[in-house]
Amino acid sequence: MKPAALAYHRASSIEDAVAALAAAGDAGKIIAGGQSLMPMMNFRLVRPSVLVDINHIPGIGTIALRGNRLAIGALVRHRMTAEDPAIREHIPILHAAMRQVAHLTVRNRGTFVGSLCHADPAAEMPMIAQLLNATVHIAGPAGRRSLSADAFITGSLTTALAPDEMAVEVELDTLPAAAGWGFHEFARRHGDYALGAAAVTLERADGVARRVRVAVMGLDDRARRLPDVEAALEGQIPQGDPLARALAALQASISPNGDLNASADYRRHLANALTRRAIVDAWGTAHER
Repeated sequence: MKPAALAYHRASSIEDAVAALAAAGDAGKIIAGGQSLMPMMNFRLVRPSVLVDINHIPGIGTIALRGNRLAIGALVRHRMTAEDPAIREHIPILHAAMRQVAHLTVRNRGTFVGSLCHADPAAEMPMIAQLLNATVHIAGPAGRRSLSADAFITGSLTTALAPDEMAVEVELDTLPAAAGWGFHEFARRHGDYALGAAAVTLERADGVARRVRVAVMGLDDRARRLPDVEAALEGQIPQGDPLARALAALQASISPNGDLNASADYRRHLANALTRRAIVDAWGTAHER
């Protein structure tokens, strides 16, 4: 199929893009990589009246380290995220997750920020954003505002972004050098949408886990951070009873749906397996500080 007829606007600045969106009412769409948008347009699941192309806006295609935070601009491709030395050094769990994102051609065009705005429950970026306390910086006609990743992602394929706003940058926590991390994902074939994934970071202090963070995706209507699981592991050695309590908290925290790919019961089993492995890896790679 082909998309419905539409107009095209090549934005020269963030302000120009926002103005074009505002002029389109609720019928404009930003295009950067288009890896999610264009298939939806071809199936006419979305019918924008105008595409606002942000690929020629200067200054939003960089990755920058800012103290203990790392900023990713709206035009940073998945390939750039996967290859960036600052991400490899300071956010190794993101570096690992990027190897699971679709296929090479998609990674060459798709963007981190675009994936976050698409908010697919089976995508890695919304989960990583929640895990690493992301802040989404947004531009609109009224000026700039910022939202946490949890406030930004409101449900499956839905965000708090207004029709006349665009996300210009995402900031993520970096990890301390001694922190441990674990990332496990399952898909039937490499590059397919994941049936589920779990990501964990933690630190070791006085022989126990501290600053535990746990997030999952593909196991609910949206990627989720799991505070009850984190609380069950905080101040504990994540083995034996503490690990069992954490996995019980995991089961109480998720509501997986069944579909053509997997039943709800299968996804619950998968959640346990992936999260257990991620916790074990995080504990095993953490160093006493």
